[in-house]
Amino acid sequence: IANDSVAGSSISSGDLKAVFLLDKDSLGGGHVQPVLSKGGAVHEVFLKEYIGRNDSALQAFYRSLVFTGKGSMPKALGSDAEVVAYVSKTKGAIGYVSSEASTEGVKSLQVK
Repeated sequence: IANDSVAGSSISSGDLKAVFLLDKDSLGGGHVQPVLSKGGAVHEVFLKEYIGRNDSALQAFYRSLVFTGKGSMPKALGSDAEVVAYVSKTKGAIGYVSSEASTEGVKSLQVK
């Protein structure tokens, strides 16, 4: 899912991975920022399918960026509803939720 300010209706799997690994901070000319879930089945599937890391490896990666001053920890929220609410009001935010979650106020991006 993405904030309405994010350009387009789809994202390549490569761009998605680059955004969540903080290699890319813009899409279509607009700033983007990743939003994570704090765990659970959707989080694990997202990391495995799109990022290629498990949660502990991803957290270690983020900590190394923070330690070296090359990045900051992405926002991590506890539920689908919190992710949707945060993404809806935060310009450039991109996150993920379960397919059953209400996505009112945000747009769904198709991963290609």
